[in-house]
Amino acid sequence: MTAAAVQAPARRWSREARVNTALSLGLLAVPLLAMAAGEPFWVTLATRAAILALAGVGLNLALGYGGLVSFGHAAFFGLGGYAAGVLASHGMSGRPIVTWPLEIGGTTQMLAIWPVAVAAAALGALVIGALSLRTTGVFFIMITLAFGQMAFYFMVSWPAYGGEDGLPTYVRSRFPGVNTMAPLQFFAIAYGWLMLALWLSWRIAGSRLGLALQAARQNRQRLAAVGIRPKSVLLGAFVLSGALTGLAGALYTDLNRFVSPAMLSWQTSGELLVLVILGGVGRLFGPVAGAMLFIALEHLLGGISDYWQFFLGAMLLMVVLFARGGIMGALAGRDG
Repeated sequence: MTAAAVQAPARRWSREARVNTALSLGLLAVPLLAMAAGEPFWVTLATRAAILALAGVGLNLALGYGGLVSFGHAAFFGLGGYAAGVLASHGMSGRPIVTWPLEIGGTTQMLAIWPVAVAAAALGALVIGALSLRTTGVFFIMITLAFGQMAFYFMVSWPAYGGEDGLPTYVRSRFPGVNTMAPLQFFAIAYGWLMLALWLSWRIAGSRLGLALQAARQNRQRLAAVGIRPKSVLLGAFVLSGALTGLAGALYTDLNRFVSPAMLSWQTSGELLVLVILGGVGRLFGPVAGAMLFIALEHLLGGISDYWQFFLGAMLLMVVLFARGGIMGALAGRDG
């Protein structure tokens, strides 16, 4: 092996690391510059990009590492969102959620809401994943879509929490020492969770779980032949993926101070898939790049035409045909 061949991986890693750093700093710079310019609306856009990127990081664990094309991840996004919305609405009104056998009330504290949102989404992912992983390929795609639609219509038909009109929370939940109604401070919370999720994803990718996931994606029979149960590995990744997506849903509810069944719709699942594919499936910062581009296109092209999704679709087609590594593949190199 030549010296150039040995040094090539280091150069490729260094190039991708520089792109990752640029994306992190770029997303952080947008709200800081916006506040300096007196444009808080751009802070909200950056916050939305960070939250969608967090949901994309969750989906990327299942799609990018495990090869699980899920069209039902909006169910976990919505479960986390409704967990946050229900707890916050009861916390503000003082009405208990459950009165028997124990009285359980709501809360407006983020530190209490987040674990419940994560647990609700993880439980949903456990049930859906355990049933969906009995299938593969297009059947897996369709059964996750079916479960997602079941969750959507359940929320539509739940009048206690707004039904199809949704549930407003009016104010954001509280976090110790932080004014969550201040756009920049709320962005810092979302950005911090995104960076933590990216670190977790990076650790998983280099762990035995990550290697087992990649092996399961490539050939489940070979993985089973060495004594590892592919379904257990994939289910674990699917549950963790759902948990991260549920956390993003809780943050999204707080951002908008409103939660509705639209968070559970198949269109939301499609948007999450689109931003991961745009950014680069299996790339650590692919969801970040995809979310930033998605929000930018939605804002800039949405002001030009009501049919801005046409241009998004054309860009997605170009990525699928000519840039299989997505934006990250183009910026960091095909093998970066």
